[in-house]
Amino acid sequence: MSDESRSTADPDDDFRYRGNRLGLPEEGPRSVPGVVRRLVGLALDWAVASLLVWGAINAGLIGRELAAAAASGGEQEALALTNFTTLSTLVVFAAMSILLLTLFGTTIGRRIVGVGITATGERSWPWFVSMTVRTLLLCLVIPAVVYDRDTRGLHDRAAGTIATRY
Repeated sequence: MSDESRSTADPDDDFRYRGNRLGLPEEGPRSVPGVVRRLVGLALDWAVASLLVWGAINAGLIGRELAAAAASGGEQEALALTNFTTLSTLVVFAAMSILLLTLFGTTIGRRIVGVGITATGERSWPWFVSMTVRTLLLCLVIPAVVYDRDTRGLHDRAAGTIATRY
């Protein structure tokens, strides 16, 4: 887009950078991070949840019968163990996200990449309810990949939150 076309933009459009309309700074702490940074944080959180499930299965805390059946052979048993592991990872991811976001406003993966979750003031819900709604919608995936110019996914808009940098 050329400078000329920028100057003739609609004067009522107050979008200048991600987070401007919410009163957030353009750069530095409390600014809106890019999509890549948030995806890396999400991948790290998923890896932590996967490691927890894998450790619990290997320790025999969960899925003992499925692991034994898969070890004895059979495609169906291996598929059942894979499905169980995937669903368990999703449940652990959701529980971990709700707990850590409620207590600290960030999760392990998001903290590593310097991203936290901040309320925008759009909802008067208790923080726990907002984090639960946000996490459950994030687990559905589709609300998270549909986002606006501020890179707020539908899960953030529903919960009245936005991802910000530390």
